[in-house]
Amino acid sequence: MEWTKIFTYGTLKKGFSNHKLMIELINAGEARYLGTYQTEDRFPLVCGPYRVPFLLNFPGRGRAVVGEIYEISPTSLTRIDELEGVSRGHYQRLPIRVTLVNSLDLDVDVDVIDAEAYFAHSSYADELWKKAGEVGYVVYSENEAKGYVSRNDRPPHLTFLDHISIFLSSSS
Repeated sequence: MEWTKIFTYGTLKKGFSNHKLMIELINAGEARYLGTYQTEDRFPLVCGPYRVPFLLNFPGRGRAVVGEIYEISPTSLTRIDELEGVSRGHYQRLPIRVTLVNSLDLDVDVDVIDAEAYFAHSSYADELWKKAGEVGYVVYSENEAKGYVSRNDRPPHLTFLDHISIFLSSSS
């Protein structure tokens, strides 16, 4: 059974709202933390509606992005795909190369690895980049997350894609 390395750059990281899922998976033996990594290429990291972070699949634009790598089981991958709305057109899980920044795991002996990351769906990524003024972050930290609204606190009658559409059409 092949496990997948996932590059997390937003709310799945330690200290953020969706990290509870990673803790649950680690405690169940379905995931393990490998360390802090940075994208080998530059990519835009921007915030969308409710300060939700999005990595945009525009290699060479933006900056090298810092995040965490987790190795996860196939069952865990299905759960994270569901959280990220892959089947609903929210995010796309795509390959990415990352470089080791810091690891607590003494078994990590490769500095550059192939992983996968959840990128904003291509149907709205370009508009997000323009809305961000074509400026991205290096890391999604507490500062960038200020104003983040969890799923349960967002208007329930709108879909995630509705929120994206409203955000992109707003003037602010």
